[in-house]
This record gives sequence, structure tokens and C-alpha cells, in this order.
Amino acid sequence: MEAKSVKRERSNRLVGQFPRVGIRPVIDGRRNGIRESLEEVTMDMAKRVSIFLEKSIQYPDGSSVECVIADTCIGGVTEAVETQEKFERHGVDITITVTPSWCYPTETMDQDPLTMKAIWGFNGTERPGAVYLAAAASAHDQKGLPAFKIYGRDVQDMTDTTIPEDVQQKLLQFTKSALVVTIMRGKSYLSMGSVAMGIAGCIVNEDFFQNYLGMRNEYVDMSEFIRRLKLNIYDEEEYVKAIKWVREHCKEGRDINPSEQQRTREQKDKDWETVVKMTLIARDLMIGNTRLAEKGFGEEALGHNAIAAGFQGQREWTDFMPNGDFTEAILSSSFDWNGIREPFIVATENDSLNAVSMLFGHLLTNTAQIFADVQVYWSPEAVKRVTGKELTGMAANGIIHMNNSGPATLDGTGEQLINGHPAMKPFWEITEEEVKKCLNATEWCPAVDFFRGGGFSTDYLTKGGIPLTMIRLNLVHGLGPVLQIAEGYSVELPQDVHDTLDQRTNPTWPTTWFAPKLTGEGPFKDVYSVMNHWGANHCALSYGHIGGDLITLASMLRIPVSMHNVDQNRIFRPSVWGAFGTSEGADYRACQVYGPLYK
Repeated sequence: MEAKSVKRERSNRLVGQFPRVGIRPVIDGRRNGIRESLEEVTMDMAKRVSIFLEKSIQYPDGSSVECVIADTCIGGVTEAVETQEKFERHGVDITITVTPSWCYPTETMDQDPLTMKAIWGFNGTERPGAVYLAAAASAHDQKGLPAFKIYGRDVQDMTDTTIPEDVQQKLLQFTKSALVVTIMRGKSYLSMGSVAMGIAGCIVNEDFFQNYLGMRNEYVDMSEFIRRLKLNIYDEEEYVKAIKWVREHCKEGRDINPSEQQRTREQKDKDWETVVKMTLIARDLMIGNTRLAEKGFGEEALGHNAIAAGFQGQREWTDFMPNGDFTEAILSSSFDWNGIREPFIVATENDSLNAVSMLFGHLLTNTAQIFADVQVYWSPEAVKRVTGKELTGMAANGIIHMNNSGPATLDGTGEQLINGHPAMKPFWEITEEEVKKCLNATEWCPAVDFFRGGGFSTDYLTKGGIPLTMIRLNLVHGLGPVLQIAEGYSVELPQDVHDTLDQRTNPTWPTTWFAPKLTGEGPFKDVYSVMNHWGANHCALSYGHIGGDLITLASMLRIPVSMHNVDQNRIFRPSVWGAFGTSEGADYRACQVYGPLYK
């Protein structure tokens, strides 16, 4: 039996409260028997949705999502405005309108252009809530306010108080995606450094962050790390705790550098001290640290309210200082010397677009994200030629070697379990024993020769059978942002096959062997096509098959999806998307017409 996870304090570490979900019970406003007969059943419908969401969805800190229900049923414009004022007071950024009957759409609808909107029209014959749903969706379409239609497949009796499974799925998909949109709003992306090695994803596009995500951009030069290291602008008591923990739990791996390039034991020990301090500094730059104010550094104590960040590293930093691998890997994990906690989103090489990809995955699942290089496609023929062995099982059609030139979250080892299977879990479900297993499965190898300043790279092999979604946001000139999605699984290779293939790249880096699900068509005709169509050298790997949620999220942000292997029955976009055609091209046309959410 799996050990119980340890209960931990939960709090939002960024400025601003989490967005609440507003439930709007709308009703036929006609009196003298019509409205009166519907009051109780309509308000009960709202309460049932509220209870369901609060039981089913958690904020990133592990607390239950909060819902706010209108004080009264909404039968006309006055009650609609009163509800909107209440929602504004209570921090509601997401609204779900529910009704079992016909109502007056334009008089009862949510007309706030910035709230995410869904409408559940009860599929019943006594009072046609589905008719209201169709009319209200039409009104939203006409007014340019995209809304998500939720319509149960099967007719229910008016007395049926259950929420059908298909309605539950749509409520969850809408709400999870809408929370991502609203949690990001007003937060910062922090660039620690600038562009690494000419990688375009590192070129921070402020128009994209501001207009599509509603986020701010903050910048610090990497010289700020030097300043804080020299002036001890970090919590020195925490550093003592941290370096002790690292020496006890972070196993140093083999040094594959030529003997003349290997650093001395004294240099390596000093490198460990530096990378731990770098980790404290990077975290403090993101979210601040009140202990710095106690030391007289009030400005530094505030941080940058960064929900995501990136560390440039190469080459200006890594040519003379220890690399950022330890910092990126530990911050991106769900634990450190302070215990089990929410992972940070920190992108290697300051790839801001991959940081956004990671952020999408994290906020949808509340799990850590694997930052990976999309390294190489291995065909069955190539594997046979190099190793003499056949690929089998999920790997039979070929595999993509995912690794990173140094770090990746330790959650990516696959040493956490759900129902006995390797997984990546929200931090509040992780046990202390699973933390130990993740640490034991990881070695920290002295950095290879092109990290001239030393440091340690994260070396592990992801367990097989984990459902993963490969994510990448790209910017295309003349088009704007596009999202790529590939669902698949991690796979395990025979140890000798893994060793042979891994040695050809770099055996000191973390590896995830990934097999995407194939459809036999287009970019998913075969594994080669997935690799060939991928739009960048990096991706994020998120736990679970969340492609449907990502498509919903992208539609909310007006970002078209350029490739995916998600079944049609899991695709949920605003109803107006159907007016733009039936092919994937409709997504592009709709996003172009509506434009960025915040512009």
C-alpha cells in the first residue's frame, strides 16, 4: 500500500488572490407561476455545479477552487448587473451560466468581455433549457463574446439532480482551462539573462506576453547573480540548511571529461556551494524573500512576482561560472531542502516560449514539467543497425530521444506512483518516500567540457509507461503564436540498447524515450513525421494526456493549434468556432477574427 502524503501548509506565493468561478443561475423572469416554479430547481442546479467543481479542481497551491453563486436567480438585466457587481467584488473571472428552462438571453447573459464564459443548458423536455442554450450562444456569437456550450447528450427528467458524465467532463475542461487564463493574468515572466546561443525562443516577445497572456515582462542581467553572491544577498541560514541537504541527498555521478579537463575535488566542492546559492537567488528573484528585508535589502526582498522564469546560462555565464543545471532542476521539482512544495517554472536557456509551454502544462495539471531537447528520432531500422536489437511494444514504430543539455525536473524520473504506475503527481499527493526515490534515481554528473565554468548536470532515465503530452508554443512571423501538441508515452528500452543510444549523445543528461500516439495521417503518420513537423528544438512534457484541455485553453487565448493527435470527441472550443468551418483551418480563422484576448 502506498504511504500517505504529508499534509502541508498551502498558500499562494504570488501577489494576488486566485480567481474564483461565478455560477449564474438564469431563469424565465415571468411571474405568476412560471418563475416561482423554477426558482428552487434553478438555484439547486447552480449549487450542484459549485459543489462538483470545488470537489474536483484544485488551485496550484492545492486548495480547492472557490465558487461564488449569484444571490438570486437572474431573470433580467437588473439581476444580471447585480450579479456582475457581486462577482467583481469577489474576484470572479470565470462564469458558468446554468438553467433548466427558457430564459431571455440578451437580458440575462454575462457581457463582461474579459470573463471566460460557459453555459450549461439542461437537456430536459419540461422546460427547454437547451433552447435557451442555443439562443444564448447565438447572442454571444453576435456580440463577439465567445462562449462554451455545455449540452448533455441524453434527455433528463426535471427532477434528475445528477450531472451527467459528459457534462462533468465539459465543466472540468472549461474550468481548468479558464483558470489557466486567469491565473496567468497580471503575473510576470522573468528573464534571468538574455538570449542563449542565438536560440529564437529566448527572444522575449513582449507583445505576445502582453496581448495574448496578459502578463508582464521583467528582466535581470546575470550580473545580478554575481552581485548577490558577492554581497551575500540570500538567506544565509537557509543556505546552511540547503547545502547540508544537498550533500546528504544529491549523489555525484561520474565525470566523463578527459582527465586534463576535470576539476579538482576542491573546485567541485566550491561549485556545489555556488549552485546552491544560485538556486536561492533565482527563487528570490522570482517571488521575493522577506528574510532579505531583515538583512537591509528591502528592494530585493520584493522579487518580481514571476509565475515563470528562464535562466540564460550559455555562454556568457557558463564559460566562467558553474552552470544553471542544478538551479533549474531543483526549482522545477516538487521538493527541495524545505520539503515538498509547488514546483517553479524555470526554463533552460531562457527559452521563454518553452517556459510558456511548461506553464500551460503545470497550471492544467498542477504537476512539475519536464523541459526537454527534442534531440533525435530513432527509427526501428536505425536502432537495429546500431544495437542489433529490435524495438518492441510502444517503441516498435520508433522513438524520440528527449533529453536536455543538463537539467530536468526530478519528478521526471517516474518514481512517483498513481495506482501502482509511474507518474508525476501534484505536490500535495507526493509522499516523502517518493521524494527519496526521485533523489536516489538521480545522479549529478560534473558538467561536460563546453560548460567551462563547471557545475553539475541532472542524470536520470524516465521510467516507461507514463502518459505524457508533448507541448510547444511557437511564434511565426506574419501569423503569430501557434501551439503544437503530441500525446504519447514514455517507454523503457533494454538497458544495453539505452546505453548504446545514450552514449552517442551525452550520458550525463536526463533521458526520456518518447513514443507519440500515431493516427496514420499528416504529422502523425509516423514518428518521423512528428519529429519532422516539430517547430523548435525544445518542448515541455506534461503528465497525462491533456491535449483536449490544451486545445480548449488555446481557443480561449486565441492561439491556433497547428498539430495535434487528440480525438475529435475531446475537442471543446467556443461554439462560434463552428461558424468558421469544420476543418482545423477554422481554428486559424476564428483566432484571426477575434485576435489576442487583451489587445
